[in-house]
Amino acid sequence: MKFIVSRDVLYRNLSAISGVMSSNSSMAILGNFLLTIKDDKLKLTASDLDSTMTAEIELENVEGEGAVAVPAKTLLETLKLIPETPLVFAIDEEKNIFKFTAANGEYDAPCFDGNEYPQIKEMTNPSFFDIEASILQRAISKTLFATGTDELRPTMMGVLCELSGEGITFVSTDAHKLVRYRNTKVKSDDPTSFILPKKPIAHLKNILTGLDENVHVEYSKEQNHIRFSFDNLVLYSSLKEGKYPDYEKVIPKENPNNLVVSREDFLKSIRRVGIYSNQSTFQIRVSLSQEATNITAEDMDFSNKAVEVISGEYAGEKMDIGFNSRFLREMLENMDGDQIRIEMSKPNRAALILPMEQFDENEDLLMLIMPVMLNY
Repeated sequence: MKFIVSRDVLYRNLSAISGVMSSNSSMAILGNFLLTIKDDKLKLTASDLDSTMTAEIELENVEGEGAVAVPAKTLLETLKLIPETPLVFAIDEEKNIFKFTAANGEYDAPCFDGNEYPQIKEMTNPSFFDIEASILQRAISKTLFATGTDELRPTMMGVLCELSGEGITFVSTDAHKLVRYRNTKVKSDDPTSFILPKKPIAHLKNILTGLDENVHVEYSKEQNHIRFSFDNLVLYSSLKEGKYPDYEKVIPKENPNNLVVSREDFLKSIRRVGIYSNQSTFQIRVSLSQEATNITAEDMDFSNKAVEVISGEYAGEKMDIGFNSRFLREMLENMDGDQIRIEMSKPNRAALILPMEQFDENEDLLMLIMPVMLNY
């Protein structure tokens, strides 16, 4: 088994798929890339069992066929330091050694039988839809940060995806904050929903950045599996099992108290005032009236206190409401636009954060934050 491949092409594709690998896998073979030669194509595979990613490269100079697993870290670190040049790979299957030569050197490392590498579970009769890479990347970017970390609530550690005749919806929540992203460009006559796990879609978000093409999505709820195909890459992943919380129930419908404010000004104020908050609760107080909006933080244990007045337009009753400054800051950082509207009903009810202008006419973004009890 022997082939020639460009260093840049190989390194770019190995880097793209390496993000699904785990550094503490219980299976030693998963610390390797699987290299498969068939029909004059090189297929690269990386996996952590829950998710697997492949890349396919067309070859012009190849001898033989087969599959071999090669150490991922060794190969990536070596390629990173080699300038662009054709690389000649040769596999000595009797001695379990893979060799590759570049312009100025020759490198040998152990390799393993490719048949020991876990095989991808192919789906039978999957459902499918196509989505623009930019929409999928944006949907993941807007929701991923709000996923939970509590292993006792495993479904909330992923992003819910709902597909219907009205559009596609992505939802994430950790019970303190919630994000709902909708886009009417992607529709389906076969309504469905599934929960995407955090790690593979975080990697997907990164490699979709700047990609101008459609992503073909195939899924099977019966087999609990999903596949994203684009360019020369394919990402396979298991889906999270379980029922996602009924998020619509927590979104308040009547919110008579509204604050319209500059997102950037509000964010900068939260960042500054948050420095003076209690470092275990991160509590800030937002005092709202038609005359002024004050943001206050106080840490009595260390005699820290900060107060800022921000300009904005408030309509509603006078109200003091508390927020976790870290959660509020995170939500503002993940929202677009110059102006936002914060809709509230009572100090103990969830507040909605909405952009005054949506990024796109097909898009609808809503963020929700739960208040905290004020203690000063």
